[in-house]
Amino acid sequence: MSVYTHFGSMEELRREVRREGFARLADHLSRVEQTDDPLVDVARQGWEYCMNAVENPNLYRAMFMETAIDEADAEVGFYTFQMLIDVLQRCIDAELFTETDAEWLAMQVWTSIHGSVALYVTGFLDLDTLLRVTLVAARTQFVSFGASPERVDRSLAAANFGPVPQTA
Repeated sequence: MSVYTHFGSMEELRREVRREGFARLADHLSRVEQTDDPLVDVARQGWEYCMNAVENPNLYRAMFMETAIDEADAEVGFYTFQMLIDVLQRCIDAELFTETDAEWLAMQVWTSIHGSVALYVTGFLDLDTLLRVTLVAARTQFVSFGASPERVDRSLAAANFGPVPQTA
């Protein structure tokens, strides 16, 4: 009964859990300070996306993997996707990419990283493999978007992701 007293319905409870998940994701993404190199920034956003899932696997499942979202839920998390669009637009504006539709590029980046993270939170990938796969996918995507391999390698090295967290 307390669910109905506080939230009105199970769907409202799920929506509130998703809001909390997206708030935590936004917090992680906001940790990325803008630099002069938007490739560094998008790589760091990808790292923070992974770290959010590593730290909050149950929320990640609730956000993306348990039930279909409705229009209200889609609005809850869109601002986190907009952060990715914005940094990819910076890559386009800096003429690092020959592809010029930031929203389309963001969809490709997100689906790639989401696939890896989903495999991690469901136990199909270990943490080391998640991070290696994500880095290789980022390099491949950035080059396919038009950035030179040398520039991508420099930017990924400069991203300096930091230590890999220990998990249970």
